[in-house]
Amino acid sequence: MLNYDVLIIGGGAAGFFTAINTAVFNSNLRIAIVERGNEVLGKVKISGGGRCNVTHAIFTPNQLIENYPRGGKELRGPFHRFCTGDTTQWFEENKVPLKIEEDGRVFPVSDTSQTIIDCFLRLTEKYGITVLKNHSVKGFYKKKDQWQIHTSKGNFTSKKLIVTTGSNPKIWNLLSQLGHTIIPPVPSLFTFVCKDKTFNNLSGISVKVTIQVANTTLTSHGDLLITHQGISGPAVLKLSAWGARYFYDVNYRFSIRINWLPDTNKETILTELKKYRVQFSKQQITSYSRFGLPKRLWINLLKQTGIEETCKWADISNKTLAKLTGNLVAFSMDITGKNTFKEEFVTAGGVDLKEINFKKFESKIHPDLYFAGEVLNIDAVTGGFNFQNAWTGGYCIAETIRKNN
Repeated sequence: MLNYDVLIIGGGAAGFFTAINTAVFNSNLRIAIVERGNEVLGKVKISGGGRCNVTHAIFTPNQLIENYPRGGKELRGPFHRFCTGDTTQWFEENKVPLKIEEDGRVFPVSDTSQTIIDCFLRLTEKYGITVLKNHSVKGFYKKKDQWQIHTSKGNFTSKKLIVTTGSNPKIWNLLSQLGHTIIPPVPSLFTFVCKDKTFNNLSGISVKVTIQVANTTLTSHGDLLITHQGISGPAVLKLSAWGARYFYDVNYRFSIRINWLPDTNKETILTELKKYRVQFSKQQITSYSRFGLPKRLWINLLKQTGIEETCKWADISNKTLAKLTGNLVAFSMDITGKNTFKEEFVTAGGVDLKEINFKKFESKIHPDLYFAGEVLNIDAVTGGFNFQNAWTGGYCIAETIRKNN
C-alpha cells in the first residue's frame, strides 16, 4: 500500500492546478494524482473549441461572481485571494502568454489548449508529482487520521484527500455514502433547438438581442447566433445557465420572446416605421433592411408578419405596422430541445455548498477532505468562468495545506 501526503482524485484542470500549487508551496510533500482514464486533462484539450478559454477578463470579485448562477456568493471571498489577474500572472510566470479577445475571453497566445496541457505536465514532472492513470476509484474512507483509497489497480493512504472529478456520478455516490448531500446534476451550458423551418435560411446570422422565457422572469441580453438547428451565442448560453433547472423540469420545451432591437423602445420603432411608409412610399419594403438588422433577418420578419416581398411601403396598413413592431420587439419562438455547446458539457449540481468551508474549500463533515472545480454545485455562464472557479479552488486548497504543514 503506497502512502502519500496529498492524493488528488481527478486528472483534470482543477486536479493538476491544485497539485502543482501544493508542490510549489511545499516541495517536500509526496503528491499523487489518480486518474481513471489513460489520458489526463482531456476536458482542457477540447475546451474553448480546442483553444482553452483559460479565464475571463473581469478582474473585480464583485463583478466576477455575477457570472455564476450557482456558487457566486460562496466564491466572493476566495476570489479576493486568487482572482482573474492572479490566474493571468500565474500562467505568464509559467511561460504561457495569454491574450484577451474582444468579448473578454482569455486564451493562450498559441491558440491551442495543448499549450496549457504541456505547461501542467512540465510542472508536474518538475515537482515530482506522481500521476497514476487507469486507476478507477472504488471507494475511500477515513481511518484515524489517514484516508484509505481503493482503486482498480491498488490501495493508497493519504493524510489529505482532494476531489476534483467534475461531474462524476460514481464519485458523487461515494461522497453521499460519506454523508455529503449531492444536488442532482442537470445540464447547464447548452444551445436551444428550434424546429421552426422559417429560420432555415438564416444560419450564421448574429444579432444583439434580449431574450425572455415566456411566463418566467428568466431574461438574457447579448449576442444571439442563429444556427442550422436553432439558436446559440452568449445570450442563449447565459440563459441556459441561469435557467438550467427550469429547462430541465419542462423537458427543454418552452417558448421565448426575442427582442431584435433591445436598445429601442416599441413606440419609437412604430413611429420610425410610419416615417418609412411616407419617405419610401414607392419603394418595396424588402429593398433595404431597416434598424441595422441583417437583410435576411429583416425579410424573414416581414414574412412572419404576412408582408409579401413585392409589397411597397405605401401599401402597409397601420395594423400591419403594429404587428411588425410586435415581431421586432417580441418575436415568439418555440424551443423543442437542447444541444451541447460545441464539445463541452457543464452541469449544475454536485456537492451541496452548505457543507463546504470556502475559506479552505474543505468539507465541514470530514477534516482533510477538499473539493475544487465542478464536483461542487458551482457552474458559470461560459467555460472561462468555470475554469476560474477551478483555479481559485485549487489555489486556496494548496494555500490551506501550506499553512497546515
